[in-house]
Amino acid sequence: MKLSKYLNAINHTKENVLDTDDESVEKEYVPYIINRCLSYFPDTIFYINQMNQMSYIDKKLHFDYLLNSVRKRKRFSKWLKTEKIKEIELIKRHYNYSYQKAKEVLPLLTKENIKEMEFLYKDIS
Repeated sequence: MKLSKYLNAINHTKENVLDTDDESVEKEYVPYIINRCLSYFPDTIFYINQMNQMSYIDKKLHFDYLLNSVRKRKRFSKWLKTEKIKEIELIKRHYNYSYQKAKEVLPLLTKENIKEMEFLYKDIS
């Protein structure tokens, strides 16, 4: 079952999709991901915080709590991802650094250094 089915059930349809005999439906339910998706909204943040404090509970209990606590409303947010900065990718490739190390080194390099690396690695865009 897709993530959107679980989120749709919690947010909009209020249908108990985990109430089936199929064990794979509950197995595919990942509370961490559900918490992350619902944490972007001011009206659900307190429910998600409560679930984070009770991370040991069963998946079914987690789903039931959110299903019955969160008000019916359409919610959509884009998944936040870290931005890939071209300069960081160049530094990582040139010096064989990790992302974090390349991020730390970026302010130390001049524009000429970056241009030289761009010339060497023209295939990175």
